[in-house]
Amino acid sequence: MKAKEYRQKITTISITMGLIISLAGCGSSSKTNDTATTSISATETTSQATEESTSSKEASSDSTSEAGSESTSESSKATSPSTDSITINETVSNSGDGEHAITADGESLSYNNIKVEKTGEADGDEADFYGENAAIFATNEGTLTLSEIVVDTNGKHANGVFSYGEGTTVNISDSVITTSGNCSGGLMTTGGGTMNATNLTISTSGNSSAAIRSDRGGGTVTVTGGSYTTSGKGSPAIYSTADITVNDAELTSTSSQGVVVEGKNSVTLNNVTLTADNNSKNSDKSSWYQAVMIYQSMSGDAAEGKASFTMSGGSLTNANGDIFFVNNTVADINLSGTSIVNNDSSGVFLRAAAAGWGNEGSNGGKVNLTADNQSISGDMIVDEISGLNLYLTNGSTFTGAINSDGAAGDVYVELSGGSTWTLTGDSYISGLTCDTASINLNGHTLYINGTAYTEGSASTGEAITFTSSSSGSKGHDGKPGDGSEPPSKPDGDGKPPAKPEE
Repeated sequence: MKAKEYRQKITTISITMGLIISLAGCGSSSKTNDTATTSISATETTSQATEESTSSKEASSDSTSEAGSESTSESSKATSPSTDSITINETVSNSGDGEHAITADGESLSYNNIKVEKTGEADGDEADFYGENAAIFATNEGTLTLSEIVVDTNGKHANGVFSYGEGTTVNISDSVITTSGNCSGGLMTTGGGTMNATNLTISTSGNSSAAIRSDRGGGTVTVTGGSYTTSGKGSPAIYSTADITVNDAELTSTSSQGVVVEGKNSVTLNNVTLTADNNSKNSDKSSWYQAVMIYQSMSGDAAEGKASFTMSGGSLTNANGDIFFVNNTVADINLSGTSIVNNDSSGVFLRAAAAGWGNEGSNGGKVNLTADNQSISGDMIVDEISGLNLYLTNGSTFTGAINSDGAAGDVYVELSGGSTWTLTGDSYISGLTCDTASINLNGHTLYINGTAYTEGSASTGEAITFTSSSSGSKGHDGKPGDGSEPPSKPDGDGKPPAKPEE
C-alpha cells in the first residue's frame, strides 16, 4: 500500500481535566500546557512519505524441545531491528503536554522510515484509557500502518504507540520503540482497539511501563517476533487487560513480573523465550515475587471473570520467587512442551493465595492448571481460601509436593495418558484420579482427605467447581502493587467510561 501524504501543523491544545485517576502506581502531578510543535527534518511542512516496505521476519523454532527454544531465542535476536538498521528520512517531534506527534483519527495513514520523538506529560484517565500524550495515536476506527520507524519518548504517560476504540487498528513492523518515563508503555491498547506488531525491538525503563500494555476496555493484541524488555518497577514485559498473543519472541523483565494478567483477559505465548526477575515492589499488598501473576485488582479496569494464561513451547526462566501466583480470581493455566526453570530454590511452582486485593476471606486464587506433555518441577501451595484442579495429561511429569505443611485449600489431582507425579515431600490433597502406575511416593506420604494413599493403587476423584467471578472491594488499588492512589469509580466490566467531550 502506498504511503499517504501527510501534513504536520503547529497547534496549541489546552485540555481541562476533571477527576484524575492513575494507573499502575502512577499518581497525578502538576501539569503545564505547552505549545506543541511538530517538526519535520526536511524544510517543507508537507512531505511525501516513502513507499511502505514491510518484511516479515519470522523465527523458526521447535515448540516441544529445549533446542527449539534456543533456536527461537537466537532467531529473535538475529532479526530484531536496531536504530542503526533503520534508515531515517524524516523526524517528527512533539513536546506538548497531552499531545501526539502522529494521529490517525478515523482515517487510514501509513508511515515508514521516520523517527518520532515525544516529550511532554499527562496524568490519569485521559492518558491511561484514551491515549493522551502518546507519541503515535489511532482512534475512531482509524488505521495506522507503520514500518521501519523509530519511536523515542521521554515523559510521564508518554506511551509509544496507542490504539484506542473498537474498529481502530494499528499495524506496526520492523521498528524500534524506546520509552524512559513512568507510565509509558511501548505498545498500548484500550477500549477494544486492535494492535498487530511484527518484529519490534521495545525497551522501557520507567516504572509501570510494560513493553506490551493494555488498560480499561482492552482489545486484541498480536505480536510476532522481536525483543521486548523492561527495567522499571511494576513494569512486566506484558500487562494484560486484553486478549494478547505473542509468537516467536523474546520477553525480558529485570525488575517486575514477566507477565501479568488482570481479570477476564488472556495471554497466550507460542514459542516465546520469557525471562523474569521480579525483585522490586510498588506496595505491600503481597510479600511474594513471581514470574507470572494472575489476579483481579477490583479497580474496574478489567472485567470480572476467568483469566487465562497459555504457554506452548519456548521457555520460562525465573530468577526470583515463584513461577505462578494467582490471587482474587479464577484462572486457567495451560502449559504444553515448555521448558520451565526456577533459579530460586526457595520459590514454588504455583502459589494460589490471598493477598491485598479483594475482600479478606474471599480473595484466594482458584486455578485450573493443565499440563500437556509438560515437565513440572517445584512445590505448589494452595491456601485455605484457594483451590486447585491439577490435570497432568499426555505423558506429563510433576516432581514436587502440594501443601507439604498440611491440609489447606481444596486440591484435586488427575493424571492421565501415562503422566506421573513423584513426591518430594508429604502432600495433602482432597481428590485424586489416577491409575496404578501414576504416583511415586518416593518415601513420602500422600494424604487424600486425611487418608494415606497406598502406592500402586488406582483412585477416582472429583474435580472442584469454581465460580468465575472474584470478590473484593471496589476501591482503586492500582496495578501490581500500588495501594496509594485515590478511589476511582469502577463499573466492574472493564469498559472505559464515556470519553469527555473535547
